[in-house]
Amino acid sequence: MINNDVLRSVRYMLSINDAKMVEIIKLDNVDVEISAMATYVLKEGKPGFAKCPDEVMVHFLNGLVFFKRGKDDTLPGSEIELPITNNLVLKKLRVAFELKDTDLHQIFSAVDFRISKSELSALFRKAGTKNYRPCGDQMLRYFLKGLAQRVRGA
Repeated sequence: MINNDVLRSVRYMLSINDAKMVEIIKLDNVDVEISAMATYVLKEGKPGFAKCPDEVMVHFLNGLVFFKRGKDDTLPGSEIELPITNNLVLKKLRVAFELKDTDLHQIFSAVDFRISKSELSALFRKAGTKNYRPCGDQMLRYFLKGLAQRVRGA
């Protein structure tokens, strides 16, 4: 899934504007111009659309964790994992919204996506391990849709 789609989904989910998204990235000690953020949230094909770089996306996800859970300045900053994958997006959103396995199952069930407990845990394993499973674009879309319903109370 492209980073721009994830940004738009989270923006809708939290009902935030470009300025707030820039503030969230700033929580991870990175500056992004509001004008650049405005180009990242445009739909593909619209005039001014720009592809969101992996670096911006990973800093946004780290900032989102700080935004939702608070930032502890005594702890070292989190490592930057590149390239960004759907599994990483899923993992960061799980941490940011403090989701347990049961929450994840409820989110997927709310959008009629069936996933077993073992399939779900395989998504959070380290890449290259025996039971690792890559998260597909469609699965991430279902997750974002279900999470938006949960967050917005729909």
